[in-house]
Amino acid sequence: MDTNLLIIGGIFLAFGYLVGVKKMTWLLAGFNEKRVTDKTKLSHLTGSTMAILGVILLSCGFIGMPNPEYIVMAVTGILLLEIVYVNMKLVE
Repeated sequence: MDTNLLIIGGIFLAFGYLVGVKKMTWLLAGFNEKRVTDKTKLSHLTGSTMAILGVILLSCGFIGMPNPEYIVMAVTGILLLEIVYVNMKLVE
């Protein structure tokens, strides 16, 4: 059991809930409400991605992966791809 992955996964899951369900988009770094074309789509996309990544991190933390740095690098890559997508499609 890897406690670091469990903590990070719990944080991701909590942020996914707060952004995706509660629409607390002010938690997103660099969020400018005036530039976003569809705030609801942004909150659903970001919240669901964070929640899915949180579940993946939690499950890998419970399993006890031998090399957790690969999981963290994959999660970081997915988040970077999402940032690029959001900036291209949802921000004017």
